[in-house]
Amino acid sequence: MKNQSMTSKLFALILTTALVFGVSACGSSSAPAGKPIIIGSKPFTEGVLLSELAAQLIEGNTSLKVDRKFNLGGTIVAFNALKNGDLDLYPEYTGTGLVAILKQPVVADADKAYEIVQKEFNSQYKIKWLKPLGFNNTYAMAVPENFAAQNNLRQTSDLARITDQLIFGAEQDFFGRADGYDGFTQAYGFKFKNVKQMEIGLKYKAIANKEVNVINAFSTDGLLITHKLRVLVDDKKYFPPYYGAFLIRMGTLEKHPELEAVLDKLAGKLKDGEMQKLNFEVDQEKKDPAAVVNAFLKAKGLVK
Repeated sequence: MKNQSMTSKLFALILTTALVFGVSACGSSSAPAGKPIIIGSKPFTEGVLLSELAAQLIEGNTSLKVDRKFNLGGTIVAFNALKNGDLDLYPEYTGTGLVAILKQPVVADADKAYEIVQKEFNSQYKIKWLKPLGFNNTYAMAVPENFAAQNNLRQTSDLARITDQLIFGAEQDFFGRADGYDGFTQAYGFKFKNVKQMEIGLKYKAIANKEVNVINAFSTDGLLITHKLRVLVDDKKYFPPYYGAFLIRMGTLEKHPELEAVLDKLAGKLKDGEMQKLNFEVDQEKKDPAAVVNAFLKAKGLVK
């Protein structure tokens, strides 16, 4: 009887344990913890703002979680992270995709440039360009407004008269790309007195402190307003169009096809002036990027 009783108790314990683990396993399989969508950005204000726009669009229109990996390195660092699966998406520019990543010649036509990057990124990298967001953040040369007035500088070619007296400053990316420093100076016939490479966020401090006379700028930079800089007209039309758009892995879209429609809610809705204003609010007015983005998306009716 004692052995029978012990056997019964042992059986009951095993059965109870099995039931507990069974319930736990069922609960786990019915409600798995989904992997978050990993969004990256390059290390400058606009990159962070665009990535935050994507993050809040996803969080506001789906049940997906987002993991923010902002302020990564330059173009190649961000792109390799996407290509290798360390990111699901990040914002990029058509001109950068065309020239810096694909190493193709400059294409002045914006639609043609987009068609090329869309086709090549799909076939080579299994990465998709979503619809352009609406603004063209192309490269431009910028000088202090008072300096421009003193030297009658309106077009980039006007610099030719005094280039040999000027110090030029730009981020490292600009010196290593096909549409960057070498091609630019060759196209315009410039030879600067000196050249300084610096972190992308330090260019404006350098020109404000008169450490450099000319910088390469992005046409939607809010700091152009802050530092009262004049953007010179690219009269030789050297720089290609740089329309902002989200780059996303095809594998991510296969798992979450709803992401394309969600992110495309912003397509065509972010104009040059609007992008510059968002940059200005963060760079000059020191507002929190997430708060700036949330106010913008609410004003556009894209999140509640």
